[in-house]
Amino acid sequence: MLNAMAQLVTRLDDRLLAEVDALVSEGVAATRSDAVRLGLEALIDRHRRQQTGQAIVDAYRRHPQDDDELAGLDEATRSLVGEEPW
Repeated sequence: MLNAMAQLVTRLDDRLLAEVDALVSEGVAATRSDAVRLGLEALIDRHRRQQTGQAIVDAYRRHPQDDDELAGLDEATRSLVGEEPW
């Protein structure tokens, strides 16, 4: 059974097409289609990371750390940094 991939059709202005072609000629992407796939993957990854970050922020806003959870963090951080060889 063949694994057919969907096709997307889009229009690009001359400037953006020239930028994509430059990426291909510089070896950043193998083809125009590869460049589009890489760009979409990067967009999706960035969006998911932003969603995860926002979910973490929202969770801390709903349930902020209390004094017991924060106790000793400064000293623990100083200790960890002091152990670094730099």
